[in-house]
Amino acid sequence: MKKFVNDPKDFVPEMLKGIALANPDTLKYIPEYNLIMRKDIPMANKVSIMQGSGSGHEPAHVMIVGKGMLDAACPGNVFAAPPADFVYQTTKLVAGPMGVLHLLNNYTGDTMSFDMGRELAEADGIEVRTVVINDDVAVKDSLYTIGRRGVAGNFFVIKAVGAASEEGKTLEELEAIGNRVVEVTRTMGMALTGCTPPGKGSPIFTLEDDEMEMGIGIHGEPGRKRVKIEPANKIVDELFEAVADDLPYVAGDEVALMINGMGGTPISELYLLYAHAHEIAEKRGLKIKRNYVGEYCTSLEMAGFSLTLVKLDPELERLLAAPAEIAIRTF
Repeated sequence: MKKFVNDPKDFVPEMLKGIALANPDTLKYIPEYNLIMRKDIPMANKVSIMQGSGSGHEPAHVMIVGKGMLDAACPGNVFAAPPADFVYQTTKLVAGPMGVLHLLNNYTGDTMSFDMGRELAEADGIEVRTVVINDDVAVKDSLYTIGRRGVAGNFFVIKAVGAASEEGKTLEELEAIGNRVVEVTRTMGMALTGCTPPGKGSPIFTLEDDEMEMGIGIHGEPGRKRVKIEPANKIVDELFEAVADDLPYVAGDEVALMINGMGGTPISELYLLYAHAHEIAEKRGLKIKRNYVGEYCTSLEMAGFSLTLVKLDPELERLLAAPAEIAIRTF
């Protein structure tokens, strides 16, 4: 294993420290709870939005804290849910008079921690609501979930509710918007390689040089099948069909299309994959209103990608187009 690591147990805290030091004017780091939060939160006229989940999926979620996105993120260790106390303490720190919205990827550990954290916060009189994200069409149940997993489609929920929160929408309104995004978002991913958590020292799973895993989870969970690798276009064909036929998406739908890298796929290859996905969408009569190519929800250094479609309506398109300010900046 070759990684830039000091002591593996310090990997996540050192990463979070770096994020805060790189964004001193906007972000605050609270080591006790692995917490990255906006410095200007809580606000009297805004619902606070937070998420947890495990580390290792960056830029989700700690690198998308900022105006128009998350107000706070309290991850656990690599691929591990945050402790319930992290959720509770974060909820208390970000809570304003309009309440707190929890965004929850559908994994058993995350669900347990957020349920307990919410109950403790509610006992303190804090109003909390939860949106459960489960966009992965690959499997209905896995080793980590009851129902479908929450994967890269999570980004669209964050973006929509983050923008709506900046507009002053109520907690109930944000919950409804988040659930509406979940209802129209579908994702499926695949992997060419496994990945190695810093504290493990060996890959979570291995693939032969001529193999790929279709339907992989973002923690290395099994997918639908392990098969011989095929040309890029055939891989996109299979993922697109699985995603588009699930809702289903039909000719005339206006959509957002995302090709999300899993951490170890060159950006040139992601755009190659997008080109074919775009062509398939046009052949199906789908109207691509927004597109996203890059790394949004990764699995450390895993080579692979996921494909996400979101069925848009005028409000969702407007919310996705709203400005946002996060830790990852461009020139």
